[in-house]
Amino acid sequence: MSSLPIAAVLDQVIAALQQAPQVLLHAPTGAGKSTWLPLQILDAGIVTGKILLLEPRRLAAKSVAWRLAQQRGESVGQTVGYRMRAESKIGAETRLEVVTEGILTRMLQQDPELGGYGLVILDEFHERSLQADLALALLLDVQQGLRDDLRLLIMSATLDNARLSPLLPAAPVIISEGRSFAVSRDYLPLASHERLEEGVARIVGRLLAENSGSMLLFLPGVAEITRTQQQLSERLSDDVDLCPLYGALSLEQQQKAIQPAPAGRRKVVLATNIAETSLTIEGIRLVVDSGLERSAQFDPRSGLTRLVTQRVSQAAMTQRAGRAGRLEAGQCWHLFSKEQAERASAQSEAEILHSDLSGLWLDLLQWGCHDVSQLTWLDTPPAVALRVAQQLLASLGAVDAQGKLNALGRNMARLGCDPRLAAMLVQAQRQGDDALATAALLVALLEEPPRGGQPDIDYWLSRPQPHWQRRARQLSQRLSRSNGQVDSALAPWLLAEAFSDRIAERRGVEGRYLLANGLGASLPQDDALSRASWLVVPQLLQGNNSPDARILLAMTLDASQLAARLPQKVKEQTAVEWDEEKGTLRAWRRWQIGRLVLKAQPLAKPADADLQQALLEWVRAQGLQVLTWSTEAEQWRTRMICASKWLAEGEWPAMDDQSLLDSLEQWLLPSLSGVRTLRALQQVELAPALLRLLSWSQRQRLETTLPAYYSVPTGSKLPIRYHSDQPPVLSVRLQEMFGEAASPMLAEGRVAVVLELLSPAHRPLQITSDLATFWQGAYREVQKEMKGRYPKHPWPDNPAEAVPTRRTKKYQ
Repeated sequence: MSSLPIAAVLDQVIAALQQAPQVLLHAPTGAGKSTWLPLQILDAGIVTGKILLLEPRRLAAKSVAWRLAQQRGESVGQTVGYRMRAESKIGAETRLEVVTEGILTRMLQQDPELGGYGLVILDEFHERSLQADLALALLLDVQQGLRDDLRLLIMSATLDNARLSPLLPAAPVIISEGRSFAVSRDYLPLASHERLEEGVARIVGRLLAENSGSMLLFLPGVAEITRTQQQLSERLSDDVDLCPLYGALSLEQQQKAIQPAPAGRRKVVLATNIAETSLTIEGIRLVVDSGLERSAQFDPRSGLTRLVTQRVSQAAMTQRAGRAGRLEAGQCWHLFSKEQAERASAQSEAEILHSDLSGLWLDLLQWGCHDVSQLTWLDTPPAVALRVAQQLLASLGAVDAQGKLNALGRNMARLGCDPRLAAMLVQAQRQGDDALATAALLVALLEEPPRGGQPDIDYWLSRPQPHWQRRARQLSQRLSRSNGQVDSALAPWLLAEAFSDRIAERRGVEGRYLLANGLGASLPQDDALSRASWLVVPQLLQGNNSPDARILLAMTLDASQLAARLPQKVKEQTAVEWDEEKGTLRAWRRWQIGRLVLKAQPLAKPADADLQQALLEWVRAQGLQVLTWSTEAEQWRTRMICASKWLAEGEWPAMDDQSLLDSLEQWLLPSLSGVRTLRALQQVELAPALLRLLSWSQRQRLETTLPAYYSVPTGSKLPIRYHSDQPPVLSVRLQEMFGEAASPMLAEGRVAVVLELLSPAHRPLQITSDLATFWQGAYREVQKEMKGRYPKHPWPDNPAEAVPTRRTKKYQ
């Protein structure tokens, strides 16, 4: 092992850890950074306390722990142990713990000082997982405020030093030499007319025939692995084993892919990007890279995740190729052109930039952080996704009016689950042991859902898998010492508590549903579940080419019990509709959950307050265009928009459509008294209504600095036309501006009025925002032409000092 490339920089790493709080290590694939270096640091005796080694994937964590323990001739759980969700092997002698990302976050939340640990190693940091970014931010906070003796080693095969070094300017950067064995890289683009699995199978069959050794084949996802495996099984000889490798497989299946092929046999490992890092897959000297990966992209607008197939980064291509050189010289074929490789991004995009951040925000609130700027980030969490996360936590009842965690939220945060699932568990605990046991099994099922096939959760509850049962027991024990029994009758109501926005009602066509949040969702028409009138849908996937999301897991629901079971989720409200024939309002009392109507009854004489509120909701649904916008109202609105741009320090109210719709209660509601017909609504004067958005001082300032009218030198009071994207305009007869030396200025002298100068017959002569320059220049040409056309009107040689007039010479 001492011949590994990482051995050459061991002394540098140890010296750096003794001197600096953070150290950056760049060590390419096969260098031994994960499976050898941690033991050398442990044995060097430079760390006071235990070492935590963070691995981004559970399969990698187990594999690394096993190899580290094997080097010491021990079992996992002695010097080297591991911890992950629903499973741990830690003993009293354990000094090096391999943990997955969520575990480290929970350890920090329980003990921010991380007592008993002296070094945290963040491995494969280039993957830029959400939890790794959070862990780095929290660890830096710990170092700055609680533990100046805690050491941090950040290492990766493709470390983005250009980003990390500015963030950690004092951190030494140590670079290990490349992989142990050379890997040649070639490019074999697939034919454009071939399906991916067909082209891959064709090329793999040829390459296996021409080369010796086992092969690692990178494909974007499980569906492509399954289809390609079927194609290869028909092409390859009997001495080749086909071994899929992805996260949802059982440990036994994963180990089959990782272990060397039996003597006299070869293997083809068909893997997702799980095989890019950490794992050493024995016997591989050939790599075929499709160049594709499946990436989960969160859409803040819908609250759903979309799976996108995309080109991998250049760093990932390097990682994939490097798998061929772990044990001997190897070869890699990329199934795309070299030009495509050169156009790919250098590094993979950080997960924090396109993920659901509700779990991250829950963790930050538990940490005591209410503003992301309080922590140091490599990439700051996006504001839009954070806003959606905050709204979700509020809807789950996890925060108080100030946005801080309440008792429910603190209990949720301690569980280390997705916020929706944590809320379901805490609510179930209050309902008794059977409810808690049922919720715990539901959480386990949703954390590791079954792949494909049956979407009915009720089916799976009656056939619980062993790993679900282990996880369910762990969750139940965190909240209660009692043992309840799973009751599937409770399941839909527990799910509805956490996923009330995803309660769904069937729409006319079989298999199509409308969710409470207004989104569409669908099931295959031949699925038995598609005949259900109502569902609760905890797991959806947004389609790339379909307006409807795909329902992955769901459960039937009795809608008649919703009001009684979820009274806090069902809203009673009055709604109005226009009777197009009569032009009057029709009022309804409706009981709704989101966009879904559970019950409705007509109201003959609704109360004024109910009718007015319902009318506001109707305006919100229809848009501002249903109101009558007179020129005066439009100008008031435009003046306020201009004030927010030209007098920004005044904190003017927003005037965009959405802001006005959001604030209807403030400005429109007082004008709706007695309004019961469409005609009456269209007669509402909007100009005085809009003024309610301004304070008295703002009204005074608006009238003074952005007046509706301007008094020209003749005394005429003429309207100024305001535009949201252009300077204000004043149309005035040229002779009425005689005696005015310069253009009028608005907004406390910040904005010049554009003058549309007119002839005596009110025809445009000149447009200018600089009257002084016009008098001195272009006016001469206008004077010549106008003297001939309007000889009875004055056309002085010095108009800036002449007497303004509205009349001919005769009346002067």
